[in-house]
Amino acid sequence: MKTNFAQVFTGVFACILLMCSNTLAAVPPQISPTVKIERVTFKNRINIELVGNLYLPKNTHGKKLRAIVVGPPFGSVKEQTSGLYAEKLAEMGYAALAFDPSFRGESGGEPRQIDVPEIRVEDFSAAVDFLSNRSDINKDKIGVLGICASGSYSCAAAQIDHRIKAWATVSMFDIGRARREGLGGTISYEQRMKTLDEIGEQRTKEFGGAPRRDINSIPSKLTDDLPLIRKEFYEYYRTPRGSHPRATNSYSFTSLAPLTNFFAFNQVETISPRPILFIVGERAESAYFSEDIYAKAAEPKELFVVPGATHVDLYDVPQYVDVALKKLDEFFTKNL
Repeated sequence: MKTNFAQVFTGVFACILLMCSNTLAAVPPQISPTVKIERVTFKNRINIELVGNLYLPKNTHGKKLRAIVVGPPFGSVKEQTSGLYAEKLAEMGYAALAFDPSFRGESGGEPRQIDVPEIRVEDFSAAVDFLSNRSDINKDKIGVLGICASGSYSCAAAQIDHRIKAWATVSMFDIGRARREGLGGTISYEQRMKTLDEIGEQRTKEFGGAPRRDINSIPSKLTDDLPLIRKEFYEYYRTPRGSHPRATNSYSFTSLAPLTNFFAFNQVETISPRPILFIVGERAESAYFSEDIYAKAAEPKELFVVPGATHVDLYDVPQYVDVALKKLDEFFTKNL
C-alpha cells in the first residue's frame, strides 16, 4: 500500500536527501602541499552573503587561472564533498570554489535550513560574478561542477548564464522530479496533491505562531529493518566519514512546495553549443536522472559511467573519485 508523500520522503526519499545531503568528508585534515585555501565572501543578487573556500594552486607562474564553481549536494556544506572535489581540482591547476548555499552553513539567509530553488540557482551566478572579478581568474574560462542536487541548480543557472562555459555533474540528482515522484517513481499524483494540501495547512499554522515543521531525512540509528540503501547513507552521513556539524540533514516541510514546482531541465538543450558532462556510478539508483537528461540535452554532451560505483561512492571513495576527477580534468582542459 502506498504511503503519502511526506512518509515516502522520510523513508525512501530519505535516500534522495541522503544522497544529496550533508556531503563528503569535510575538508581533509591534511591539505595538499600544492594547494592553498582562501576563505571568501560575496553577495548574490538579493544581497545574501555567501561564504566559500577558494582552492588555488600555489604555483601559477603568473598565469590567469581557469576556474570551476563546485556546488554541494542538498543539505551539504562546503567542507564536505564539494570541498574535496575543489581541492583535487586545484591540485590539477584550476581555481575551484566550494561555497555554502544561501540559508546553509556559514552563508547568510533567514530563516535557516530552507530551500528556495530560484535562490540556489542565483547562488551559482553570484559565484561566477565573484570569480569573474578576480585578477587571477580568466573570466572567459569558468565552468561549473554540480554534485547531486547541485546538478539541478547548476543546470538551471547554465541555461541562463552564458558566462558558464562548460557544465559537468557528478551523481546528478533531479531534485524537483524527486520531490514530485520520489526516487524510482514511488510517489503517486494523489500523494503529491495530499502533501500540497498539508503544506498549505502548515503555512497557515506557522503564520499564526505554530512551531515550524522540519523534515529530518536520515534515521537517527541503524536498525536491521532499514533498507540496504538507507543503511548505506546512515553509515555515511551519521558517522565521521561524512558528517559535519554545520550540515543538519534537515529542512523545512514547507520547502517541499517550491521544490515540487522546480523543473530545472526544461531548457537543457539551450546550453548547447557549450559542452555537458554527466558522471554517474554504474550501481547508482539515481543514474536514471542523468540518463534521461542526457537524452534530452543537445550536443556536445557525454555520459560517463564509473564502473562499480554507487551514487555516494562518488562523494569520497578514492578509487571512484579518482576516476571521476580524471574525466573532469579531461573535460575542463578541453573546454575551458
